[in-house]
Parts: sequence; structure tokens; C-alpha cells
Amino acid sequence: MMIDPLSDIVEYRCKANLNLYDSSDCQQLATQAATGRQLRVCRLDLENPRQAIQVELCEDDYPGWLAIADWDLIEPASTVYQSQRLGEADIQQRLSAVIAFTLEAMNTPNHYLWGGTVGPHYDCSGLIQAAFASQGIWLPRDAYQQEAFTHRISLDKSQLMLSCLKVGDLIFFGTSTKATHVGLYLGEGRYIHSSGREKGRNGIGIDVISDKGDIVSQGYYQQLRGAGRVVNGYQSGTKSIFALRR
Repeated sequence: MMIDPLSDIVEYRCKANLNLYDSSDCQQLATQAATGRQLRVCRLDLENPRQAIQVELCEDDYPGWLAIADWDLIEPASTVYQSQRLGEADIQQRLSAVIAFTLEAMNTPNHYLWGGTVGPHYDCSGLIQAAFASQGIWLPRDAYQQEAFTHRISLDKSQLMLSCLKVGDLIFFGTSTKATHVGLYLGEGRYIHSSGREKGRNGIGIDVISDKGDIVSQGYYQQLRGAGRVVNGYQSGTKSIFALRR
């Protein structure tokens, strides 16, 4: 497919799983797009017109750079993407399947992959997004965006009471100013998440919200920020929560 920056094609569909990068040199993975997702072409890199195209994924408005070598893996979309409107009741009915997705992913050989969203290798927020998306519930891409999007339960560790949590809530970790990690609450103080090699489990595992757990659980407990509840699906075009980048 020839690249025409003046094309009237509005959106494209991914014919295969794609890697998107954080800059036009295509060195650092930013995120991935599963087969069937749609994207918009933003602009070509005029300094490297043969290397990458700047795009934006339609379901979560997430930006990235698509390598020119992968251009043949997208095709014009037959329809423009439209977000599905879901209420809290709809989401509650789907949470058991969301959790089942994460457990199946954990039981599949995997390791932590920064930018991973299509499996078997995920980063923390990529696992959460993929699990909810598997049930037609789109969330923003990054942990801090997911925190801003959810209904806040608590952002004060001293006030986070486990009795306030429900299965399927998101648990957020990070600094005092920004969420940098996220997990999915399973009940009884446990959460499932994909954590890194250096301070985590180098993949998907289950930890506890306690300073009495093993060294990994203790480490994340020290970074606990609070929790949030998914009460609706992300609506494409909502970008106010993207003020920061990870």
C-alpha cells in the first residue's frame, strides 16, 4: 500500500498484531495493537519519511509510531470506530470473565514486556487493558490514565480499607504524585499484576496488599497509592486524562 499523506482514508484496521513505538526511530516500544484494532494516521516524519508514521489508536486515543515496514499490515477500515457505551451494571456482569482472562494469561508462559498489550507478554497496564478489552470494555492505556479514569475509592494508603474493595477493582501503586503501576483486585487482599524483573516477578503473578507478604508484595505495598473502580468504558476522543506521559 502506498503512503499518501493527503489520502481521504479516515481510519485503518490492523490485519495483524502490531508494535507501536514512542518515537520515529522505532527503538523503544510504546504499546501494541491487536489484530482488528483501528488507528488514525496523524502525520509522516518528514525527516525520516521512509522509517515511521505517527498514528493514534482509535479505541484509547493512544499515540505511537508505526514502522513503515509494517505499513502492509494495516488496511482501510470499512467503518469509523465508535465507542460502546457501558454502564456499571454491564461492567459488573463481565468482571468474572475479565479476571479469568488474567488468570489464563498468568498460566501461559510469559515475562514482563514494557509496552506489551497483546500477550503472552504484558506490562502492568497492558494486562489490565487487554483483560477488560477482551470483554468489550476499553480503558485508557497507562496506569496513571487508568487511575484518573476510574471511580476513586481511596488515594490514601492509611485509609484504604480492604472491606471497601470489590473484586475487579484496580489497585494503584507509584509515587505521591503519579501512579506508575496497576493490578486487578481478586478479593481477600490479593491482586494479580504483571511486574518487572528488577523489583517484581518478571511477569504475571499474584501478590497481597500487606506489609506481611513476601519481598515483592512488601515492595509494592510501600508504593501503594489507592484503588479505583471501573464504572464505564472509555469513550474515544476523551483526552483530558492524558496530560502526563509515562
